Amino acid sequence: MRKPASHLTTTDLKTEARQYRATQLDAGRTLSQSQALEMVARFHGFRDWNTASGVLPVTRGPAYAVSQQVAGTYLKQPFTGTIIGVKALGAGEMFRLTIQFDEPVDVVAFDSFSAFRHRVDATVNRDGVSPSRTSDGQPHMVLISA
Repeated sequence: MRKPASHLTTTDLKTEARQYRATQLDAGRTLSQSQALEMVARFHGFRDWNTASGVLPVTRGPAYAVSQQVAGTYLKQPFTGTIIGVKALGAGEMFRLTIQFDEPVDVVAFDSFSAFRHRVDATVNRDGVSPSRTSDGQPHMVLISA
């Protein structure tokens, strides 16, 4: 899956180049690592490897931080709050956030019953969207300011 250029790092391109080189070797074609880097850089729209490595960061910085103010929806209910815990998952594309809501959020859709949450743990990607979904397909959490 091709990442948007804004999410790419030189580490990502080096990994892709190693994979490309291994694929070529399996097909009986010898390729140097520098040739693979040049091919991958061009694939992502750069003139050459030097251009890509001069523009892209080596790694991505953290997407979320403790004390960061956020807003969005949790179980389709609007909220504002503060991140009080962050844990990067896997390669840093997913994050487990603990969010303290400024005002409690009613997470029950029924009129005759309420369940208020003051603090929640949720997993979100770098774009602030939770992979977990409600029964109607909506993400559990969507951050609109992160």
